[in-house]
Order: sequence, then C-alpha cells, then structure tokens
Amino acid sequence: MSVARFNCIQPGLEPTEMSARYQAVVEMAAHADEHGFTTITLEEHHGAANGWSPSPMAVAAAIFGRATRIGVTISALLVPLHDPVRLAEDLAVLDLLSGGNRLSIVTGLGYRPSEYALLDKEWARRGRLLDEALDVMMSAWSGEPFEYRGAEVIITPVPVSQPHPFIMIGGNSAAAARRAARRGLVFFPSSHSPELKQIYDDELAANGTSGMCLMPSPRQTLNFIAEDPDKAWAELGRHFFHEASVYKSWQTSDIASAVKSTANSIKELRDEGIYRILHPAEAVELLCGEEHASPFVLHPLCGGMPIEAAWQCLNLYTGQVLPALAGC
Repeated sequence: MSVARFNCIQPGLEPTEMSARYQAVVEMAAHADEHGFTTITLEEHHGAANGWSPSPMAVAAAIFGRATRIGVTISALLVPLHDPVRLAEDLAVLDLLSGGNRLSIVTGLGYRPSEYALLDKEWARRGRLLDEALDVMMSAWSGEPFEYRGAEVIITPVPVSQPHPFIMIGGNSAAAARRAARRGLVFFPSSHSPELKQIYDDELAANGTSGMCLMPSPRQTLNFIAEDPDKAWAELGRHFFHEASVYKSWQTSDIASAVKSTANSIKELRDEGIYRILHPAEAVELLCGEEHASPFVLHPLCGGMPIEAAWQCLNLYTGQVLPALAGC
C-alpha cells in the first residue's frame, strides 16, 4: 500500500514558488494515481511561518479534479476551527467531487492554542466544539431536517458516500478513544498505543456500538527515494530537519505522535530513522520483507524540498520500486 504525504511547506513563503509547489502537489497526486498509490494524505495547520497546509479541503478538491481513482485522507482536519454547517457542506461537496468513497477524514482537536486564537475559537471548549460539529455533520448528511441552535434546518447537498464519508476520530487521549466508541466511529490514535485501543474496545462494549481502531505501527516512517542516499542527506537533509524541528517545536512533552522527532541535528535525524532516504533496491527489500503489510509513506516534497528533487524521488519509486514489487 503506497501513500504520498503532502503538506506544502515553503520556507520564505515566496508566492511564485508556493504556487509552483501547490501545482506540483496536484501533478504528483495524478502521477501517484496513475501508478497505483492508494492514498494521498493532507494536513491542516494555521499561522505557520512556513505556510504549513492551511487549506487541505481546497487541495483535496484540486486532486479529485485531476485524479480519478486515488483516495485522499485529511489527517487531521481540525474540526473545531471550522463552522460546523459550512464544514458539513464543504465535505459533502468534496465527496461529490470525488465520486464517492475516496474521501477520508481524521478529525483532530489540534495542539496549538495559537491556532484557536487566530481563528477566534475557544481553546477550552475544543472538545465540545468537536462534538457539536460531529452532531451537525451526521444530521446534515442524512438529508433530513434537524434542529440547530433553536431552529429547524436542512443542509444540502448530501454526500454520495452513504451513510456518510469515512470519518475517523483522531487523538492521543482517552477522551478521543471514548468519543469514537460512543459514536461507533473508527478510532485513529496519533501513535501506537495499545492502552488507548483497550479503552476504545471497552467503551465499544459498554455502549453496544461497533467500530475498529486503525493504529499506526510501532515504527512509522516518512520515506524519500534517492540513487545516492548519502549524497541526498548531505544536500537535502536540511529540508527533513526543518520539518521535524518545526513539528517538534509545536508539541508539548505530553503529546504523542508516530512521527515526532527528538533530533537536534541532521545526523541525529538520520540515525533516529523516522525520516529515511532509501536507495530503490533498499526500498524493494524492505517492502518485500518486514514492511510489506504496512502502508509505505512517501514524502517527496518534505520541508520545502526542491520540486525537481521531489519528482526524482517519485519517479524512482514508480519507475524502479513499484515494478520490482511484483516479484516479491
């Protein structure tokens, strides 16, 4: 299972370069679609100095307009930062654009109070805002009238995916696990956590609901393909380190993430093994062996990566790695 991750980081925020980066995401998604990737993953953040992905729904719409088969997962969509009615409408239209059953959403609360301040949302009410939005979306997508803030409303259009697009509850807390179980929704913890899975399973039993937990593997990696990994680390390592450092700076010690780095240098980042640059043959060996059952996440535009280098990575993967996997 091949996954491509994009978050449109562009240090410096030069508009012409940023435009080229967004266009490259859509073209790379189309290329991935043509070569059998299953999923594109997008992210949401606001007010980032490097432009980190504030509008994943807009990007998803562009991808659905260009690619015909591949799925798009927004992981995570920071639901409390959105108006719930507009969000229900936007996701319904996205699902319609996709043709159905190609849009997946991981709902998130986020972990940056600054994003809530920027968008005039109450950090202390984030859990209640998420619950309200989930109630609105599920009611809206039924196509039936429902009560919203004291009035009877009906929201159109409804999604083509029934009963609704694939919604997962993300998070790294017991509250998130219980929220997912109470609603009978898939739980998507942000890191490998058997303890949270047990809480989720117990809550499913207590509520008489059914669901499943899609948990990251104990060793989640973000991958880049190069003919000469040593040279690539020397020339491109700063891009991986930029992304890892920014992500690390946003998170407090109590936040768990499958791809949270503790590295303080490019060398430490390489040794840590979350971000990997692999020779095509090395990738084939891994995918034919211990990693064959886990999604392989390619991160070609990581951290403001030059677009040309990103295309080289993607073409090596589709041109050399994927064809070789047929022999596994």
